[in-house]
Amino acid sequence: MPISEFRRKKLLYVFHVFFDVNQSGTIDKKDFELAIEKICSSRGWASGSEQYKKTYNSMITIWEGLKQRADANNDGQVSVEEWAQMWDEYSRNPDNALEWQNQYLRFMFDLEDASGDGSIDVDEFTSVCSCYGLGAAECREAFQKIAQGKKEVTYDQFASLWKQFFTSENASDPGNFIFGKTQF
Repeated sequence: MPISEFRRKKLLYVFHVFFDVNQSGTIDKKDFELAIEKICSSRGWASGSEQYKKTYNSMITIWEGLKQRADANNDGQVSVEEWAQMWDEYSRNPDNALEWQNQYLRFMFDLEDASGDGSIDVDEFTSVCSCYGLGAAECREAFQKIAQGKKEVTYDQFASLWKQFFTSENASDPGNFIFGKTQF
């Protein structure tokens, strides 16, 4: 059964906004290197600092896992179709995620949890999502949807919302807003 148009739009949004940093139409190691620079610059982490090194190591590990799993034709790039196919496979058994997918989930939570207190608040969420070109108002609205009336989102809640983003066909499910966008 092919991926629904709704899920495909979500997957392509994450592909183009969060991964295909140089907008080449594919994901490769250069996108990850650019993302590292973008993330570290936005946080004020200088090249060579502990946070920079941690970000670099995490992102390169995520890239290697993504490439190994999704790069079906071994050309060093992940195409839109390879990306969609991989996440479609994930949606069939999200409790059996690949290691790099779990690392990416943890990386995104830690990135958004700027204070390191174990939860994400609206300002932390907005800071990260707006870095990817979304307006602050949309980010705040998306946070209200994922927080479901709470002031913070814990890691366990974030992980549940994450699974929902990649598997849900229901446009009103709160997990659909985890990347800051409010409509697909």
